[in-house]
Amino acid sequence: MSKEAAPILYPTGHLNHLSPQQEQALEAFRELCTEDGCYRPVGNGHQTGHDDDTLLRFLRARKFVPQDALKQFKSTQEWREETDLDSCYNSVDVDEFEASSKLVGLIQVIPNDFTHFLQYPQWTGRRDKQGMPLYVFNVGNIDSKKLSALESSTPNTRSPQSSLPPSLIHLFATYEYIINFVFPLCSSDPKRPYPETPTSQTCDIVDVSGFTLRQFWSLKAMMKESVDLSEAHYPETSGRTFIVGAPSFFPSVWPLVRYWLDPVTVAKMFILSDSEVKTTLEMYIDEKDIPSKYGGRLDWESGDSPNFDPDLLQLINLEGRDALSKDPMRWKSSEDGSKVEAHALGYVSGKQRDEVVASMPMEVFEKSLFVL
Repeated sequence: MSKEAAPILYPTGHLNHLSPQQEQALEAFRELCTEDGCYRPVGNGHQTGHDDDTLLRFLRARKFVPQDALKQFKSTQEWREETDLDSCYNSVDVDEFEASSKLVGLIQVIPNDFTHFLQYPQWTGRRDKQGMPLYVFNVGNIDSKKLSALESSTPNTRSPQSSLPPSLIHLFATYEYIINFVFPLCSSDPKRPYPETPTSQTCDIVDVSGFTLRQFWSLKAMMKESVDLSEAHYPETSGRTFIVGAPSFFPSVWPLVRYWLDPVTVAKMFILSDSEVKTTLEMYIDEKDIPSKYGGRLDWESGDSPNFDPDLLQLINLEGRDALSKDPMRWKSSEDGSKVEAHALGYVSGKQRDEVVASMPMEVFEKSLFVL
């Protein structure tokens, strides 16, 4: 096992598990954000808002120094407004979003022969032993030429204010899906470890098998930009990360990749040899929740819809469906306030969609500590 990884003292530093000094830092940070005008409490009719768990992600990233966290937090709020990210997420073309996750190309944006060019992190529908959603990110399918074609194309989105290129629109839509749908759902499970603390991080398997040195050098600039923007605007959303399938040249480029990453992120990463994958993953993830490709018993492959574990399925009503897709979603309160509903958003065949695809009782959702 790589010595890069350090013990994660979860849930230390998370909501309801703060030291007196960390509590003081949170209060000071909240006051600084309020004074600066960049703090918007959840609720009150806002489409999105800032709860203490969101503030804590920025505080942990900046080692609980309120002034440093304010700089990053303010920059993120300005970036979200400049890119019109909330509208972007609500108006993503669903066909494109689905295609990107299934590795069949963004057929509405670029020619049909541009296939298998890119994949974004995908939720398996399962969680690790700490209750964090398990994501898989296959890097080996990235094709620099096809990605360049995507970058030069026009994004098929109904948000003309957005300055984001197509590839980043879908990357950040993935993050928004995690924050707006996955985290609240996982946090609603009363059987999970530390139910008094909202789920706010993922457990990631990054599969670099098949990735070539030529791919690395041709994609280096894009990869660095994605890493920089993700760490700047979605800090502390990634918990433990397992890098598997590392090619022989990986040790020579890892120092450069590590330089791009925040030291806090690097400290949570494992680089595993083939012989270490199954035994290491089983230390942190139940065998039944590990995809079979990595030695577990879960029938799930990249491109599949989330295969929800039984505890999560018991929480939600799928409104007559057999499964949920990976479409952009957001939890909203029902009109009578008795339940929360998962709204599938975006454009389908050129038409705006806002369809209820799942629900759960309000008293169940309230256990997540998320406020709508």
